[in-house]
Amino acid sequence: MPVNSILNPRDLGGITGLDGRKIKTHRLLRTGTLTHISNDDIQFLKNYGLTTIIDLRSKTESKEHPDPQIEGVENISLPLSDEEGTLGGSQDLSREGELYHHDPHAAFKMMCTHYRDHVIKKHDQNTVRQVLKILANNEKGATLFHCTEGKDRTGFVTLFLLYILGVDLETIRQDYLISNSVLTSYRTARDKKFETAGENLIFRSNMRILSSASDSFFDTVLLTIEEQYQNMDAYLRNVVNVTPKLRDRLCELYLEEK
Repeated sequence: MPVNSILNPRDLGGITGLDGRKIKTHRLLRTGTLTHISNDDIQFLKNYGLTTIIDLRSKTESKEHPDPQIEGVENISLPLSDEEGTLGGSQDLSREGELYHHDPHAAFKMMCTHYRDHVIKKHDQNTVRQVLKILANNEKGATLFHCTEGKDRTGFVTLFLLYILGVDLETIRQDYLISNSVLTSYRTARDKKFETAGENLIFRSNMRILSSASDSFFDTVLLTIEEQYQNMDAYLRNVVNVTPKLRDRLCELYLEEK
Protein backbone atom coordinates (compact mmCIF):
# COMPACT_ATOMS: atom_id res chain seq x y z
CA MET A 1 0.00 0.00 0.00
CA PRO A 2 1.22 3.54 -0.76
CA VAL A 3 1.87 4.60 2.83
CA ASN A 4 5.20 5.86 4.16
CA SER A 5 4.88 5.80 7.95
CA ILE A 6 3.70 2.19 8.41
CA LEU A 7 6.12 -0.73 8.50
CA ASN A 8 5.58 -3.62 6.06
CA PRO A 9 2.10 -2.60 4.78
CA ARG A 10 0.28 -5.00 2.46
CA ASP A 11 -3.22 -5.70 1.18
CA LEU A 12 -3.80 -9.44 0.79
CA GLY A 13 -6.23 -8.72 -2.03
CA GLY A 14 -5.47 -10.30 -5.39
CA ILE A 15 -4.02 -13.55 -4.08
CA THR A 16 -5.72 -16.54 -5.68
CA GLY A 17 -7.67 -18.79 -3.35
CA LEU A 18 -10.38 -21.45 -3.49
CA ASP A 19 -11.64 -22.41 -6.97
CA GLY A 20 -9.46 -19.76 -8.58
CA ARG A 21 -11.28 -16.94 -6.80
CA LYS A 22 -9.12 -13.99 -5.79
CA ILE A 23 -9.11 -12.43 -2.34
CA LYS A 24 -11.00 -9.14 -2.34
CA THR A 25 -9.04 -5.92 -2.03
CA HIS A 26 -9.78 -3.34 0.69
CA ARG A 27 -10.66 -6.17 3.10
CA LEU A 28 -7.59 -7.80 4.67
CA LEU A 29 -4.56 -5.66 5.52
CA ARG A 30 -1.37 -6.89 7.21
CA THR A 31 1.24 -4.49 8.54
CA GLY A 32 3.86 -3.80 11.15
CA THR A 33 3.65 -1.15 13.85
CA LEU A 34 1.33 1.82 13.47
CA THR A 35 3.08 3.79 16.23
CA HIS A 36 4.53 6.46 13.96
CA ILE A 37 1.64 6.69 11.52
CA SER A 38 1.27 10.10 9.89
CA ASN A 39 -1.96 12.05 9.54
CA ASP A 40 -1.78 11.54 5.77
CA ASP A 41 -1.58 7.77 6.20
CA ILE A 42 -4.43 7.80 8.72
CA GLN A 43 -6.54 9.58 6.14
CA PHE A 44 -5.45 7.09 3.48
CA LEU A 45 -6.57 4.16 5.65
CA LYS A 46 -9.90 5.83 6.39
CA ASN A 47 -10.46 6.37 2.67
CA TYR A 48 -9.34 2.79 2.03
CA GLY A 49 -12.23 1.54 4.15
CA LEU A 50 -10.52 0.67 7.42
CA THR A 51 -13.00 -0.33 10.13
CA THR A 52 -10.99 -2.53 12.52
CA ILE A 53 -7.43 -2.74 13.85
CA ILE A 54 -6.31 -5.97 15.54
CA ASP A 55 -3.11 -5.56 17.56
CA LEU A 56 -1.25 -8.87 17.95
CA ARG A 57 1.50 -7.35 20.12
CA SER A 58 1.88 -7.94 23.84
CA LYS A 59 0.05 -5.78 26.37
CA THR A 60 3.33 -4.09 27.28
CA GLU A 61 4.17 -3.23 23.68
CA SER A 62 0.67 -1.90 23.09
CA LYS A 63 0.83 0.24 26.21
CA GLU A 64 4.29 1.66 25.48
CA HIS A 65 3.61 2.19 21.77
CA PRO A 66 -0.17 2.50 21.40
CA ASP A 67 -2.09 2.24 18.16
CA PRO A 68 -3.74 5.39 16.84
CA GLN A 69 -7.34 6.07 17.80
CA ILE A 70 -9.05 6.72 14.47
CA GLU A 71 -12.61 7.95 14.29
CA GLY A 72 -14.92 5.16 13.14
CA VAL A 73 -12.26 2.44 13.60
CA GLU A 74 -12.44 -0.19 16.34
CA ASN A 75 -9.19 -1.09 18.13
CA ILE A 76 -8.89 -4.66 19.41
CA SER A 77 -5.92 -5.96 21.42
CA LEU A 78 -5.33 -9.69 20.92
CA PRO A 79 -1.75 -10.61 21.88
CA LEU A 80 -0.68 -13.68 19.93
CA SER A 81 1.74 -14.74 22.65
CA ASP A 82 1.32 -14.65 26.42
CA GLU A 83 4.93 -13.47 26.68
CA GLU A 84 5.64 -9.78 27.16
CA GLY A 85 7.71 -7.94 24.59
CA THR A 86 8.94 -8.79 21.12
CA LEU A 87 12.02 -10.67 19.95
CA GLY A 88 14.81 -8.17 19.45
CA GLY A 89 13.10 -5.58 21.64
CA SER A 90 14.80 -3.94 24.60
CA GLN A 91 13.47 -6.52 27.07
CA ASP A 92 14.59 -9.43 24.93
CA LEU A 93 18.03 -7.92 24.26
CA SER A 94 18.57 -7.44 27.98
CA ARG A 95 17.52 -10.99 28.81
CA GLU A 96 19.41 -12.74 26.02
CA GLY A 97 22.25 -10.24 25.55
CA GLU A 98 25.05 -12.59 26.50
CA LEU A 99 23.89 -15.30 24.12
CA TYR A 100 23.40 -12.86 21.26
CA HIS A 101 26.98 -11.62 21.63
CA HIS A 102 28.65 -15.05 21.74
CA ASP A 103 26.45 -17.62 19.99
CA PRO A 104 25.90 -16.84 16.28
CA HIS A 105 22.98 -19.29 16.20
CA ALA A 106 21.19 -18.06 19.33
CA ALA A 107 18.55 -16.01 17.54
CA PHE A 108 17.85 -18.75 15.01
CA LYS A 109 17.22 -21.32 17.73
CA MET A 110 15.15 -18.81 19.69
CA MET A 111 12.95 -18.03 16.70
CA CYS A 112 12.35 -21.70 15.90
CA THR A 113 11.27 -22.22 19.51
CA HIS A 114 8.87 -19.28 19.36
CA TYR A 115 7.30 -20.42 16.10
CA ARG A 116 6.80 -23.88 17.58
CA ASP A 117 5.28 -22.35 20.71
CA HIS A 118 2.80 -20.40 18.62
CA VAL A 119 1.52 -23.69 17.24
CA ILE A 120 1.19 -25.61 20.52
CA LYS A 121 0.36 -23.01 23.17
CA LYS A 122 -3.32 -22.72 24.11
CA HIS A 123 -3.11 -18.94 24.37
CA ASP A 124 -1.72 -18.58 20.85
CA GLN A 125 -4.25 -21.04 19.44
CA ASN A 126 -7.06 -19.08 21.04
CA THR A 127 -5.80 -15.81 19.56
CA VAL A 128 -5.91 -17.26 16.05
CA ARG A 129 -9.42 -18.51 16.80
CA GLN A 130 -10.53 -15.07 18.00
CA VAL A 131 -9.06 -13.30 14.96
CA LEU A 132 -10.98 -15.62 12.63
CA LYS A 133 -14.21 -15.01 14.53
CA ILE A 134 -13.76 -11.25 14.26
CA LEU A 135 -13.14 -11.53 10.53
CA ALA A 136 -16.21 -13.74 10.13
CA ASN A 137 -18.35 -10.95 11.61
CA ASN A 138 -16.90 -8.11 9.54
CA GLU A 139 -19.24 -7.92 6.58
CA LYS A 140 -17.72 -4.80 5.02
CA GLY A 141 -14.71 -2.58 5.29
CA ALA A 142 -11.07 -3.44 5.90
CA THR A 143 -9.57 -5.19 8.89
CA LEU A 144 -5.90 -4.43 9.60
CA PHE A 145 -3.95 -6.85 11.80
CA HIS A 146 -0.40 -6.19 12.85
CA CYS A 147 2.50 -6.82 15.23
CA THR A 148 5.78 -4.89 15.44
CA GLU A 149 7.58 -5.70 12.18
CA GLY A 150 4.57 -7.34 10.53
CA LYS A 151 6.33 -10.61 9.73
CA ASP A 152 6.31 -13.15 12.60
CA ARG A 153 3.11 -12.87 14.61
CA THR A 154 1.31 -11.27 11.69
CA GLY A 155 2.74 -13.88 9.33
CA PHE A 156 1.62 -16.69 11.63
CA VAL A 157 -2.00 -15.52 11.61
CA THR A 158 -1.84 -14.86 7.86
CA LEU A 159 -0.71 -18.44 7.22
CA PHE A 160 -3.93 -19.90 8.61
CA LEU A 161 -6.20 -17.25 7.16
CA LEU A 162 -4.84 -17.73 3.65
CA TYR A 163 -4.96 -21.52 3.98
CA ILE A 164 -8.63 -21.36 5.00
CA LEU A 165 -9.30 -19.18 1.95
CA GLY A 166 -7.84 -21.91 -0.25
CA VAL A 167 -4.45 -20.38 -1.04
CA ASP A 168 -1.79 -23.02 -1.75
CA LEU A 169 1.04 -23.36 0.76
CA GLU A 170 3.78 -22.27 -1.64
CA THR A 171 1.98 -18.99 -2.33
CA ILE A 172 1.49 -18.52 1.42
CA ARG A 173 5.20 -19.15 1.96
CA GLN A 174 6.17 -16.55 -0.64
CA ASP A 175 3.79 -14.00 0.88
CA TYR A 176 5.49 -14.61 4.24
CA LEU A 177 9.00 -14.27 2.76
CA ILE A 178 8.16 -10.99 0.98
CA SER A 179 8.71 -9.26 4.33
CA ASN A 180 12.46 -9.59 3.76
CA SER A 181 12.40 -7.31 0.71
CA VAL A 182 9.74 -4.95 2.08
CA LEU A 183 11.76 -4.45 5.27
CA THR A 184 15.14 -3.95 3.55
CA SER A 185 15.50 -0.26 4.43
CA TYR A 186 14.34 -0.86 8.00
CA ARG A 187 16.75 -3.76 8.49
CA THR A 188 19.65 -1.82 6.97
CA ALA A 189 19.06 1.16 9.27
CA ARG A 190 18.73 -1.15 12.28
CA ASP A 191 22.03 -2.87 11.51
CA LYS A 192 23.76 0.48 11.00
CA LYS A 193 22.53 1.59 14.42
CA PHE A 194 24.04 -1.51 16.06
CA GLU A 195 27.30 -1.08 14.14
CA THR A 196 27.55 2.55 15.23
CA ALA A 197 26.95 1.46 18.82
CA GLY A 198 30.00 -0.81 18.56
CA GLU A 199 28.17 -4.14 18.62
CA ASN A 200 30.15 -7.12 17.39
CA LEU A 201 29.38 -9.05 14.21
CA ILE A 202 27.88 -12.02 16.08
CA PHE A 203 25.35 -9.74 17.77
CA ARG A 204 24.51 -8.00 14.49
CA SER A 205 24.09 -11.37 12.79
CA ASN A 206 21.63 -12.43 15.48
CA MET A 207 19.73 -9.17 15.08
CA ARG A 208 19.45 -9.74 11.34
CA ILE A 209 17.91 -13.14 12.06
CA LEU A 210 15.39 -11.58 14.43
CA SER A 211 14.34 -9.15 11.69
CA SER A 212 14.13 -11.75 8.94
CA ALA A 213 11.49 -14.10 7.60
CA SER A 214 12.91 -17.57 7.01
CA ASP A 215 11.91 -20.77 5.23
CA SER A 216 13.11 -22.58 8.35
CA PHE A 217 10.69 -20.67 10.59
CA PHE A 218 7.81 -21.30 8.19
CA ASP A 219 8.72 -24.98 8.02
CA THR A 220 8.91 -25.14 11.83
CA VAL A 221 5.19 -24.36 11.88
CA LEU A 222 4.37 -26.99 9.27
CA LEU A 223 6.57 -29.65 10.85
CA THR A 224 5.20 -29.02 14.35
CA ILE A 225 1.65 -29.32 13.05
CA GLU A 226 2.49 -32.56 11.25
CA GLU A 227 4.28 -34.03 14.27
CA GLN A 228 1.73 -33.00 16.88
CA TYR A 229 -1.60 -32.75 15.07
CA GLN A 230 -1.40 -34.93 11.92
CA ASN A 231 -1.88 -32.21 9.29
CA MET A 232 -3.04 -28.63 8.72
CA ASP A 233 -6.68 -29.52 8.18
CA ALA A 234 -6.81 -31.57 11.38
CA TYR A 235 -5.11 -28.75 13.29
CA LEU A 236 -7.57 -26.15 12.08
CA ARG A 237 -10.55 -28.44 12.68
CA ASN A 238 -9.63 -29.93 16.06
CA VAL A 239 -7.47 -27.23 17.65
CA VAL A 240 -8.52 -23.89 16.18
CA ASN A 241 -12.17 -25.04 15.83
CA VAL A 242 -12.54 -24.00 12.20
CA THR A 243 -15.89 -25.54 11.30
CA PRO A 244 -17.13 -25.97 7.70
CA LYS A 245 -19.59 -23.16 8.47
CA LEU A 246 -16.78 -20.80 9.55
CA ARG A 247 -14.65 -21.71 6.54
CA ASP A 248 -17.56 -21.11 4.17
CA ARG A 249 -18.36 -17.82 5.88
CA LEU A 250 -14.79 -16.54 5.50
CA CYS A 251 -14.68 -17.60 1.85
CA GLU A 252 -18.00 -15.88 1.24
CA LEU A 253 -16.83 -12.63 2.80
CA TYR A 254 -13.28 -12.42 1.49
CA LEU A 255 -13.19 -14.15 -1.90
CA GLU A 256 -14.47 -12.64 -5.11
CA GLU A 257 -17.42 -14.30 -6.83
CA LYS A 258 -16.67 -16.99 -9.40
